[in-house]
Amino acid sequence: MQNPFLVGERIYLRTLEIEDVDCFVKWINDEEVNNYLSVSLPLNKVREKEFIEGLYKDENNMILGIALKANDDLIGVVGLHKISMQFRHSELGIFIGDKSRWSKGYGTEAVKIVIKYGFDRLNLHRIFLTVMDFNQGAINAYEKSGFKREGVFREHVYKNGKYCDVYIMGILKSEWKENGL
Repeated sequence: MQNPFLVGERIYLRTLEIEDVDCFVKWINDEEVNNYLSVSLPLNKVREKEFIEGLYKDENNMILGIALKANDDLIGVVGLHKISMQFRHSELGIFIGDKSRWSKGYGTEAVKIVIKYGFDRLNLHRIFLTVMDFNQGAINAYEKSGFKREGVFREHVYKNGKYCDVYIMGILKSEWKENGL
């Protein structure tokens, strides 16, 4: 494992490095991957390098690479964004950029690891996220991790030639503990 921060059963979460720029540019510019992201503009190495260089200067965001324990392959990214120690909440974000790793449970495992970190180590009260209505795989993964639908931004995003709803989902620390997740 290369610089592991949080370790799961099949994956580990690690800091992102400048060497990861090529992966991210490839993933985010891939039309199929990008379809599930809120990013619409193309990304180049300069812009992504600046993003990675700024990641660890901001204590309100924790963004980590998802790597396979078996071979150290970087397959995606997960993070807690806008961490508020005052209000004890944060927004979860994740994507698996390596399409060959989709639907294998890696996203669900990464989400569970980050939730545990957020509740146990950061003492957060609530973790929330947003997800587009057509991303059923992600919705299923979030529900397996204990998230509940809390609301909807109606026709909030224009994707695939139509307006899509965006669901707001959240999990409370008490729910997480109650369900033994």
